[in-house]
Amino acid sequence: MKFLWSADSHFNFANMFTFVNITAGLAATYCITQNNFFVAIILAWIGGAFDIFDGKIARKYKLSNEFGVQLDSFADFLSFVLVPVFLIFQAVYISSLSGMWIILASIISIYYVISGLRRLIHFNIHTDAGEVAKFFTGVPTPLGAILLWFVYLGHAYEVLPAFGAIACMLIIGWSLNSTLKVPHP
Repeated sequence: MKFLWSADSHFNFANMFTFVNITAGLAATYCITQNNFFVAIILAWIGGAFDIFDGKIARKYKLSNEFGVQLDSFADFLSFVLVPVFLIFQAVYISSLSGMWIILASIISIYYVISGLRRLIHFNIHTDAGEVAKFFTGVPTPLGAILLWFVYLGHAYEVLPAFGAIACMLIIGWSLNSTLKVPHP
């Protein structure tokens, strides 16, 4: 079990937490395909909890490495970009829109996915393993996902129409690569 505590291991303790995040994201995706949105959201939040702890464990036990940085970004892309966009598309857009509106929703969804991917790639290129800044420039993808969960809830509770969800997704997608300063927790 020595590999769990080695920074050189791809299967160290911190990366195991990231693998759980990935597993939760994949399971959430499956649940969305089955229109089981409640379980999908629970799984996404579980993935989010493991995302919080993987970095803390990596720093505390000096397990940070380049593989872990890349793995964490992959997990973030799945759990905090693809899952919330897919949820909103399936739960909000498909059930409420048609014609040109569904095409517009598709374009905005793709824009959000590309924005999230760009943010994560930019982050990886400009961050060293184990480094933590005081501020993020732009909205981090986990916060973007939380904002999209609120969009979903707004629609589910009939406070936000599908057209409003499109506008919110566009604004949140823009904010991922903006110059907004967001404090690092």
